[in-house]
Amino acid sequence: MLINHDTRCALDAVVDLVNTSAAGPEGGPHDTLTDLAAVRAFVERHDVSGIGVLGEADLTAVRAVRERFAQAFSAEDAAELAELLNALVAEAGTTPRLTDHDGYDWHVHYFAPGASVAEHLAADGGMALAFLVVAGERERLRRCEAPDCGRAFVDLSRNRSRRYCDGRTCGNRLHVAAYRARRKEAAS
Repeated sequence: MLINHDTRCALDAVVDLVNTSAAGPEGGPHDTLTDLAAVRAFVERHDVSGIGVLGEADLTAVRAVRERFAQAFSAEDAAELAELLNALVAEAGTTPRLTDHDGYDWHVHYFAPGASVAEHLAADGGMALAFLVVAGERERLRRCEAPDCGRAFVDLSRNRSRRYCDGRTCGNRLHVAAYRARRKEAAS
């Protein structure tokens, strides 16, 4: 599946945003988006452009967008996902425009000039997820299959076979546990 740079960045931001409230390694939920410093760190980590001074309203709005993106990962079918994304993108007041900033060739931004951080994330992230729906690739939106994880990820593997948010942690942990269980059973 061919995904351009901006779409990939938007998908990465959506996944990271959803995972700010995902279950931790010990199973219990944790929220890392609890204050303006966390929102600022998120904006910097994802190089979200055109964001001015952040306020408490931004924290509340970003957390609401996060919840709606989380719903996208649990949508039953493409129609439900499309309805959710249509509403999210429309409420963000999208204004598609061509731009060529920061050394990147021409690409489309979907957020309106002066948009809040939540509107920016909703517009760009919503459109990135919409591209997956249009391409018939909704099943690439996944949750980690590790029993104590549940983090969101977008499976961009060629054969759509990725099962874990991170094969080096969740996947490896489960494989090691299965190996130890087999060795224990063989020893008894």
